[in-house]
Amino acid sequence: MYERNADLVFTEKAPAISGSALLFIAMASGLAVANIYFAQPLLDTMGRTFGIAQANIGMIITITQIFYALGLFFLVPLGDLLNQRRLAVGMLSISALALLTVGIAPSVIVVMIGMAFIGLFAVVAQVLVAYTASLAAPEDRGRAVGLVTSGIVIGILLARTIAGLLTDLAGWRSVYYFSAVLTMLMAAAIYRKLPRQAATQRSMAYPQLLRSVWQLFVQEPLLRVRAVLALFIFTVFSILWTSLVLPLSAPPLSLSHSSIGSFGLAGVAGALAAVRAGKLADRGLGQRTTGIALILLLLAWVPLSFTEQSLWALIIGVIALDFAVQAVHVTNQSMILSLRPESRSRLTAGYMIFYSIGSAIGSISSTVAYAHAGWRGVSLLGASVSAAGLLFWAVTRHIGFSKRK
Repeated sequence: MYERNADLVFTEKAPAISGSALLFIAMASGLAVANIYFAQPLLDTMGRTFGIAQANIGMIITITQIFYALGLFFLVPLGDLLNQRRLAVGMLSISALALLTVGIAPSVIVVMIGMAFIGLFAVVAQVLVAYTASLAAPEDRGRAVGLVTSGIVIGILLARTIAGLLTDLAGWRSVYYFSAVLTMLMAAAIYRKLPRQAATQRSMAYPQLLRSVWQLFVQEPLLRVRAVLALFIFTVFSILWTSLVLPLSAPPLSLSHSSIGSFGLAGVAGALAAVRAGKLADRGLGQRTTGIALILLLLAWVPLSFTEQSLWALIIGVIALDFAVQAVHVTNQSMILSLRPESRSRLTAGYMIFYSIGSAIGSISSTVAYAHAGWRGVSLLGASVSAAGLLFWAVTRHIGFSKRK
């Protein structure tokens, strides 16, 4: 089956992607995006190192997310034009240099520059998501994308555990030295192990490629709705994980970095449980899955609000919240990647820009909320954004529904 426009020829096949190749792509994607999140459990330590006020420390995460959004728009669409494997290798190599820069940074300015480049090239994970959608058979695409997306979320969550352990052992800079080496090894492995891309494209001018991202937003209402849902859920995700280190590291809890990072393991359980969301989307149950998950996202803030009184309540809340976010995210991507096979990288870019904006908003707003109203303020903020996301879905749930349920 051939899908054509004036600039592209895309061959939609149903190639057999092996389970081992899919697992490797998921692992590679998780490792790539983890680079953005290593700093979250280290914010208090990095703040003390460079003399950054508590209310402003969230800027380290925010600057990374801003440049991640820029990378989504300017770099990810190249996956519809260039060899995706070579593109991924180049982006990972630059990421390794940026990680090394943060590790040796003598000042907060150098840290910010390094974090900006880490964010810019961490979008390689989204190049790999679109690559997976091209390799998978149409009837199995939701499951395949769900597995890779779960790898990304697990990478985000394990980043906190790894960062906490390494910081307690050898200081926060060791986290970035370790990741720089690991990222270079991953670049070499991707070049050697991954199959060649399945799409064959004609040449398209780069400015035209970028303009087409906005055109997709105009032409595809389902993309617009699902992108806004991504903004809501990842604002909530970032509200929790950016600010969580603050009450856990403060008295009376005063937990170590490794202990704080270990709560990411609870989130992994939720992310793994949500892999099935992709299968439900393949069966046309995406809207129902979205609604149930958004209700759970709101309810998760009930136990989370008791974090300072009970770590068990925190664990329950983390599992519920990460399950809900992952279920909506997998469903979103399964829906939008089925719209136009020849534009999957650009569809991914447009969608993920809203993810990045939400993450940046959540990072800065949560630290400000904590500085002014403590954990109660963070919980109220998270619940309010969750409720707004649920309301938005309820109002827009029929938009684009005829294309994909």
